[in-house]
Amino acid sequence: MLLIRGSFRVNGGAKPDGDTIPFIPDDVADWKLVPGCTGVLPKADGRASVRLEGIDALETHYTNGSYGPERHQPRKFAHEAADALLTWLRFTSIQRHDDETVTTTPDKVPGYILTSGTDMFGRCVALVGRGTPPAYSGYRIDVDKEKLERTANHHLLSLGLAYPTFYEGLPADLRDVLKAVALEAKESTPPKGLWAKDVTVEGAEIDGISSITDDDTGVVILPKLFRRLKDYFDFDPENCSLAGFPAFLAGGGDKFRILPGDEVLTGLHRVVEITDDQILRMTHPSEDILFVNG
Repeated sequence: MLLIRGSFRVNGGAKPDGDTIPFIPDDVADWKLVPGCTGVLPKADGRASVRLEGIDALETHYTNGSYGPERHQPRKFAHEAADALLTWLRFTSIQRHDDETVTTTPDKVPGYILTSGTDMFGRCVALVGRGTPPAYSGYRIDVDKEKLERTANHHLLSLGLAYPTFYEGLPADLRDVLKAVALEAKESTPPKGLWAKDVTVEGAEIDGISSITDDDTGVVILPKLFRRLKDYFDFDPENCSLAGFPAFLAGGGDKFRILPGDEVLTGLHRVVEITDDQILRMTHPSEDILFVNG
């Protein structure tokens, strides 16, 4: 993976959540080294958002950019994940505002990223480290279990504050390490973090947008499933039925494999079940799914 040294800074209007953080390389030109069909386009100060590899935290402010208002999942675990990330990076004071922007002390903290490239949206997808990096900036290094365990990605999964969510770019050995630490949090007694409330596989009644957004009564589910449900309900705000959701998922075109299998499936309707009484569930946990697009 490519190592880039720099600092993390959220002051100035950023809305960091549990799996996205703004990063500024010490040498802004290092962004040009990040591979991908769509290159990283930093802001004037050199800052660009980094998406944490292998994890998905609850949404604090999601919009698809085409229709519907910005929405969030139940905010308890969403904010816990965001605060845990900032605290781990060694920000000593965190103030979250009503619009989800954050003010921190100190203004920035040193750290580094380890990346294999950008996603389809031009976001740098990376492992996030704090303090002094294990090698020189701008060089590619082998990432082993020990280096992975020193990242925020691993830390958030260990706390049970994010779902393991894997794409093909992450090597299988590193994927296995993240899966193992996520399962440890999930299967602990009691389950850690969001696992105490998660109903992604167990299933829950979904009868409208408030079922997945309300801070008190909204269900805790895999963020990718939340995003698809949000887009479905906001496409027709008067609709509260899930009858059309399988077709909506089929049209989304998500491509994935169910591990350890090799067959590439298209459409999340292949792993979602809906009963007549609006109980929705995924048939496989996120750690057993490998997405091959996005």
